Amino acid sequence: MSSPLNIPGASVAQLTAVKELQQDLTLTTAHLKAIVDGFMTSMDEGLEKDGCNLAMIPSYVKTRPTGDETGTYLALDLGGTNLRVCEVTLEGQSQFSIVQQKFTIPQDVKHSNARVFFDWIADCVSVFLTDHGKEPTASQGEVPLGFTFSFAVAQTSINRGTLIMWNKGFTVEGVVGRDVVLLLQDALRRKHLRVSVSALVNDTVGALMTSAYQHPSSLMGVIFGTGTNAAYYEKAGRIPKWIKSADGARDVADVDEMVINMEWGGFDNHKEVLPVTMFDNCVDRETQNPNKQVFEKMISGLYLGEVTRKVLLQLVDRRLLFRGLSSTELNEPYSFNTAYMSTIVADESADLEEVRYTLESVLLLPETTLTDRALVKAVCYMLGLRAARLSAAALASVLSVRLDLLRQDKITIGIDGSMYEFYPNFEKFLREALVEIMGTELANNVYTTLSKDGSGVGAAIVAMVADKQRKQAADHVHA
Repeated sequence: MSSPLNIPGASVAQLTAVKELQQDLTLTTAHLKAIVDGFMTSMDEGLEKDGCNLAMIPSYVKTRPTGDETGTYLALDLGGTNLRVCEVTLEGQSQFSIVQQKFTIPQDVKHSNARVFFDWIADCVSVFLTDHGKEPTASQGEVPLGFTFSFAVAQTSINRGTLIMWNKGFTVEGVVGRDVVLLLQDALRRKHLRVSVSALVNDTVGALMTSAYQHPSSLMGVIFGTGTNAAYYEKAGRIPKWIKSADGARDVADVDEMVINMEWGGFDNHKEVLPVTMFDNCVDRETQNPNKQVFEKMISGLYLGEVTRKVLLQLVDRRLLFRGLSSTELNEPYSFNTAYMSTIVADESADLEEVRYTLESVLLLPETTLTDRALVKAVCYMLGLRAARLSAAALASVLSVRLDLLRQDKITIGIDGSMYEFYPNFEKFLREALVEIMGTELANNVYTTLSKDGSGVGAAIVAMVADKQRKQAADHVHA
């Protein structure tokens, strides 16, 4: 296999351009360690108070699943286009099974009011329970449900949270500033469904729970996909803003750990530590949220293809690529899908035929040369490598905060998302960088595993944990 930076037939000008790019996109070990230091400082700030780059949101999940729990739980996953209703059966011995159904959210429902919107969700739950013969009987009592609500919520307990704002094309009236759990519970009651909304769940917290049910040593749930985020178990004593709250003041003596939803896509929005290039700045400036989610824009699937497209167009403008010619398709923002990068980087054929197909048949560029194709592959390779190394720095930051666990034993990180699952060598590059930052001995204690469906299975497990926490609290009161 030839080096991805080997460009046959390249001119001096082309080789110089690649070298310059390489300098801009290469992250040395020292730079990675500086990013880790910056990350750890930001984590402490976010745990101290609200309004920081890292939101560090308490999830109110205060216990770990053991993998031995059994029972049947429901999960609702409300995304941008679909509502998914799931029934998850926890079978013990870290095993579970899932039955699920998807419902497309009608446009008129997305622009309706609170009552119409939540009644529609309750109808979907009713249809699911009827279709699958799962309606709980009076003797069974209420089935606990975990609600993954992928919008900005101010959470105040494991089953309380008010909507801060809508996005993803939703404009449902009468929901902002109100508790989405109560609105859903009221709608379920109107349909006479024996379902109790016991947990409001962020999908990364769910990814951590799915991983923790299967691997009790799990410390983190991470998403490296279209977007990126992470949740992890933090020591309760290190969360001043929770300790100062009513919930914290009551529980701090009895709680060892709590899961924190980091919202780490917002790291370094001031661009002080991250190696931001002109291409990153260009992409950032043209988004709907400039100077926000800066870290996410450097590593996630939604933006990586667009950063690549900006680099390619600059090479075209300098007449170093495609003889200075572009195409209507390549000129279109976000036309260079991150999935194309995966295909291009994986192409090991002598003539780079897959790269040719992507450029000529998909992006409709005029006839390309082998040098063109190799140059495009080199750009994709460098940006993918940078994304994986930046991702490793983020992981290392959390691991460094929990060295108490890492030094004792192996730690599991449950990871979901297309970048981790499908991007060629992403995991390999990530692990190599982890070794550079933390040293072989500590890095070898870190086990990464694919943890899929945090928003379904994970939400059901959070509902189980919430149920467990409520029973423990009741026992505590009666003791």
